[in-house]
Amino acid sequence: MSAGSARPKRPARQKMPEQPARERAANFREVALGLKQDAAMAEASRCLGCKRPKCVESCPVAVDISGFLEHVKERRFEEAIELLRRKNALPAVCGRVCPQENQCEGSCVLGRKDEPVAIGRVERFLGDYALKRDGAPAAAPGGAHAGALGGAHAGALDGPRVAVVGSGPAGLTVAGDLALEGCRVTVFEALHSAGGVLRYGIPNFRLPKDVLDAELDYVRSLGVEIRVNAVIGRLFTIPSLLDSGYRAVFVGTGAGTPHFLGLSGENLNGVYSANEFLTRVNLMQAYRFGEVDTPISVGENVVVVGGGNVAMDAARVALRIGARQVTIVYRRSRAEMPARAEEAVHAEEEGIRFEMLTNPTRILPDSDFRVGGMECLRMELGEPDASGRRRPVPKPGTEFVIPADTVVIAIGSSANPLVQQTTPGLSSNARGYIVTDEETGLTSIPGVYAGGDVVTGSATVIQAMGAGRRASTAMLEQLSKGG
Repeated sequence: MSAGSARPKRPARQKMPEQPARERAANFREVALGLKQDAAMAEASRCLGCKRPKCVESCPVAVDISGFLEHVKERRFEEAIELLRRKNALPAVCGRVCPQENQCEGSCVLGRKDEPVAIGRVERFLGDYALKRDGAPAAAPGGAHAGALGGAHAGALDGPRVAVVGSGPAGLTVAGDLALEGCRVTVFEALHSAGGVLRYGIPNFRLPKDVLDAELDYVRSLGVEIRVNAVIGRLFTIPSLLDSGYRAVFVGTGAGTPHFLGLSGENLNGVYSANEFLTRVNLMQAYRFGEVDTPISVGENVVVVGGGNVAMDAARVALRIGARQVTIVYRRSRAEMPARAEEAVHAEEEGIRFEMLTNPTRILPDSDFRVGGMECLRMELGEPDASGRRRPVPKPGTEFVIPADTVVIAIGSSANPLVQQTTPGLSSNARGYIVTDEETGLTSIPGVYAGGDVVTGSATVIQAMGAGRRASTAMLEQLSKGG
């Protein structure tokens, strides 16, 4: 190829506009502001158009990534949205909270010599474009399982009745998939607002609730009924749902039971689980106390124990509701921290302090039996443990105290046990997670499926959606055979 006909250089990866760190640390508005149209098109044009795209293979819901990027590049946004929604009913959500760097973008061939295509940022652009257009697409796209039951939206939904327990990402994926195939789907949500962990676990500055509400409206537009304040295990049980005419049930109740450290002082006033802390703020809007009735108090010094995305969320929330100093305590190094790199960087930019290789040993009381501080011990990394990460080993004699008025424990959670306890014959393991077939999500009870955190433990939004997709595929096969 001559110099005059050299292939034009690909544009650089488009930067995400953001609120300035000092400004955003004092408000709950979204940090990342989204790509504009021209930037989204420029980013999409970076795609190599691989014949066997590794990005699709790494997507838990198998979105046609190269296909929608091609449409965006050519300004065919409507076609791109339709293609995207065939496999993902929540693109505006996933574009914001999915760890693309470990999945689709992590497998991008361009990333071998350059920065990978910012797939998530383009997905978010498309999701927001659809929501700004009309709140929810008026016409649903073709189903992800076209032909299994004849497809939906040729007329009124008149297929078999299916119950979905839990309105988190796994449940919403199942509901959308089945509705697109004509099933009459009812989602039962225990809380007073739908969305599951997307509602109570993720702060507005990462996932605005008006975006979540609009995505839920899209799912409803497919014909899905969402019933809130409906606790399965109390209002109904799995056996009673099956007896009342539901041909299949999917359980996606998540992992809402918090873990604690078992330390002295963990029962003091001022100690929160991350579940309670974030639920108070995100679901019950405690940051607007005065306008709403939910109180929350953090004092001047907050310590958050943990190194995952939940810990980052809790720390950044604490800063926004008035803490002067917020410290994250994590027993391994920054390299082993499971939080998304982007979230950790945002936290650091906002002034969150990191105490790495540090483990709490006890929570100290003040004179009023409230939190007065946290005693910690320095650690060093030893041999890898079962997770593949190097095991933290205590360094004797290195105890020190971090001043604290509030401590938030963000070290993980377990499955909500209510459905398991009220469903005879439903198998669960020693840790309380429902046992399923890995490929189909089928439980020990015919017609009952499960997926997401209630099966695997805490994982990502897109992994839960992938579990929902596998289950919906199996459920459609069962239903098509008259099961």
